Amino acid sequence: MGIQPVPTPTDAAGHAAELARNAVVGGADLILVLGGDGTINEAANGMVHSSVPLGILPGGTANVLANELGLGNRLERAVERLGQCVERRISVGRLSGENPVNGRPPRYFLLMGGAGLDATIVTKVNPKLKAASGKLAYWVAGFGQFFQTVGQFEATVNGEKRQCGFVLASRVRNYGGDLEIASGASLLSDDFEVVLFKGSNPLRYAAYMLVVALRKVQSLPGVFTMRSKRVDFSGTAHLQIDGEYGGGLPASFEMVPDALTLLVPPAYR
Repeated sequence: MGIQPVPTPTDAAGHAAELARNAVVGGADLILVLGGDGTINEAANGMVHSSVPLGILPGGTANVLANELGLGNRLERAVERLGQCVERRISVGRLSGENPVNGRPPRYFLLMGGAGLDATIVTKVNPKLKAASGKLAYWVAGFGQFFQTVGQFEATVNGEKRQCGFVLASRVRNYGGDLEIASGASLLSDDFEVVLFKGSNPLRYAAYMLVVALRKVQSLPGVFTMRSKRVDFSGTAHLQIDGEYGGGLPASFEMVPDALTLLVPPAYR
């Protein structure tokens, strides 16, 4: 077929962005990423605003993007389905603000950005337990938070300000590989589905998560769903993007249109 693959393994956090950037500059026709959503996020950050297509293969803990696209968790099955994919130009999210993690410049994300409770849980995940048990590590970290008051911060969406304990600005329906919070989100849309959760009582969030499992969270009092191209945050809270720690507030999530070429199954809507 004339395809000449060049394997380029990562050797440290952040290395995938550098490898992808170098591949783009070097004239690559396609970049395939075998890894989890964090590795895919890094590679995408090295490819934004280029025309080189990104293809993904599941190799992580939750594989949110692979499951969202219908590629699944099994590598062999995903490889077969990837061959049927088509190129689609998509928008991506961008995290920017006065307090990005480690003083980094603005960072891009494909899947979702979270502020508040879920980002706090990301900071509590035990890396060794994650390596050994996968998604169980997130449930263990999350269980510990249900005995603590949920911190409050302010989110501004479409000019409306709300006090929240958790806000999700999502591009995908899939959350954590098993749950669905933003049921109307799509990688092919040009905005976020923003889901805002009010309240500081941890038992309230336990109820939220129970109803999330039933895919009826939007029907709960204290949960608000909106469409927007931008969310601004102020106050004190942690942030996560694509499941990785993103720093603290103040900050904003905003859409960047026509930013990346992604290989997508023809049936994906």
